Amino acid sequence: MEPYIEIIHVTKKFKDDEVLSDINVCMEQGKVYGFSGNNGSGKTVLMKCICGFLPVTEGIIRVGGKVIGAEIDFPDSIGVIIETPGFLPNLTGMKNLEILAGLKNKISKEDIRNIIKKVGLEPSLKKAVSKYSLGMRQRLGIAQAIMEDPEFLILDEPFNGLDKHGVADIRNLLLELKRQGKTMILASHNSEDIRILCDKVYEMDGGRMREL
Repeated sequence: MEPYIEIIHVTKKFKDDEVLSDINVCMEQGKVYGFSGNNGSGKTVLMKCICGFLPVTEGIIRVGGKVIGAEIDFPDSIGVIIETPGFLPNLTGMKNLEILAGLKNKISKEDIRNIIKKVGLEPSLKKAVSKYSLGMRQRLGIAQAIMEDPEFLILDEPFNGLDKHGVADIRNLLLELKRQGKTMILASHNSEDIRILCDKVYEMDGGRMREL
């Protein structure tokens, strides 16, 4: 079976600071991969490189058979949540997602309403995103990542800011996406989330990666 994601001799430097050091890993379609490691270990940088947000210094990253940054700028059919999701603060969550959905016109307003409900928010809420709690903003970010039904998801700390009910809701949602055969890369500080959700786990430390 051809790997869906290939990371081959990938090194990333910012000037003289090497934050990824000769990373080599292959990932299959339809599996969930966990990245664990302390802040500064390189997890987020590697995710940004896989997304095409950052160019690699050396090596190549191939997703779905295409080289990121050479054959395509971004992976096809991807949903991403990395760091704090950015939204237009003076608009409602529904309006923010409508604007983003308008870029591709793949989904309807009704689809957006259903996704907002699925992450535990209320589509008719008139509150501006600037008034959202961190947990509400995180739920909206997850809605944005999954709303166009991508086949590949990169989720960096998706449980940030969520209370225990929110963690349970989003964990169940991710398990549902796993059952649907989505390919996911998930970074979490919570070893229980990683254990429950992931087929394979890699630990990052000082820009290097090893399988646990």
